[in-house]
Amino acid sequence: MIEMDATSFEDLVSEEIDRLPQQMLAGLDNVVFVVEDRPEDGSLDLLGLYDGLALTERDRYGLGELPDRIIVYREPHLDACADVDELRDEVHTTLVHEIAHFYGIDDARLHELGWA
Repeated sequence: MIEMDATSFEDLVSEEIDRLPQQMLAGLDNVVFVVEDRPEDGSLDLLGLYDGLALTERDRYGLGELPDRIIVYREPHLDACADVDELRDEVHTTLVHEIAHFYGIDDARLHELGWA
């Protein structure tokens, strides 16, 4: 486990978002990235969450809709990682994983691709 305050962790997440391929980010419509300390149940098991409706499940979407959220949980990441390099890798993987859910890719396929 490593120690990192909330501001430093948010900066790290922002840096990792900036490192993602532009074509991956270009299709994210009405999506916000959020950092929270822990999931609602208080566990350290969940690193991230896509909270929204995948593109493959939308029939109409737009006006007046709240943005979908990609949530990155700080404390579970810190608990799972031994150093900052490992933390960066894990945050990167979490971001790709949750963005994939936005595009409609399920966990089984993400396991096949090595992103779960």
